[in-house]
Amino acid sequence: MAKRRKLVAPSATDLDQIEQEFRGETPSRSPLSVPIAQVAAEAASAHDPRSLEMRAQAAKNETDAKTLHEAQSKGLIIIEIPVSDIHADALVRDRVVLDAEQMNELQLSIAKSGLRLPIEVFELAQTDTDQPYGLLSGYRRLHAIKALRDLTGDPKYDTVKAILRDPDAMGGTFAAMIEENEIRAALSHFERGRISVIAAQQGVFENTEAAVNGLFPMASKAKRSKIRSFALIFEELGDMLKFPDLIKEKEGLKIAAALRDGYEAKLRNELALHSPTDPAHEAAILDTALAGLDPVKPNPKKGGRPKKTTAGAGRSVTLKSGVQLTSDHDGSGWLIRVNGSRVDRELIEVAMGELSRLLDAD
Repeated sequence: MAKRRKLVAPSATDLDQIEQEFRGETPSRSPLSVPIAQVAAEAASAHDPRSLEMRAQAAKNETDAKTLHEAQSKGLIIIEIPVSDIHADALVRDRVVLDAEQMNELQLSIAKSGLRLPIEVFELAQTDTDQPYGLLSGYRRLHAIKALRDLTGDPKYDTVKAILRDPDAMGGTFAAMIEENEIRAALSHFERGRISVIAAQQGVFENTEAAVNGLFPMASKAKRSKIRSFALIFEELGDMLKFPDLIKEKEGLKIAAALRDGYEAKLRNELALHSPTDPAHEAAILDTALAGLDPVKPNPKKGGRPKKTTAGAGRSVTLKSGVQLTSDHDGSGWLIRVNGSRVDRELIEVAMGELSRLLDAD
């Protein structure tokens, strides 16, 4: 027979302990924690008191704002910016000089018909001035607007139409500026060479050659070679030339060839002795200096292909580039034929310039 267990009533201390343990395990409920009250609260918070028309308009406004932001980031929106908010020299410009006659024509055009083509600006990340925008393109247009403002005092020239650009998406500030001027206002070879050197000096490119290739990717190989020649002129003589942007292509190639031959000091000395008054005078000084240079003797240590000459006949040479040079005599003079897929008119013009320099030497 099973033994009966004796039940003992809990003491007051035991009851107090049990109650405390129960309270610690069971979270307290707020008055709204009753299921029906909680459902009602959630329904009230989800209810939008606005009318259907107001909600539709709010959704449309949100979509329009997103579309506007995307269009502005793509440069599809023209905005008006105070002229005083634009830092015109935030970039080293590719243009060396502004033609006075062309600037006057531009000012008259803007005064008559307004600014038809907006300038391009970019946001400056850090600046010590109150100008939040840097000028990317439209240097002449901005200066024309400023000149009209100073001349007339008309408040309509206090602002200028502009497009906000992201230069990083366009290959960088220098590339974006160059592209704009290449399309709308052709640069001289010296201006192209100058901005290439400056871009390299500011660390945008590893060296001048990389800058030429990066800033002018659509130019032919012959054209980039010319730009590098004028870049050399800027590096060696830029501080002494008064009219460098007006140096003609043929003369520029002669000067660059003389600099490569080590005649920098002689050319600088000749320029230091004279003070040109106009481009023609400066060109004459340079021509005289070039004519007085001694021809450079070939250095046999540089090696090269062995010469194969036959009395009374020409010869043919195939270069590593695949270009073939063939000389011949037709009874009235010597001929040089150049064949190859890389040969074009510009390359021949460069070769003619180098040949002219060699034959002009005393």
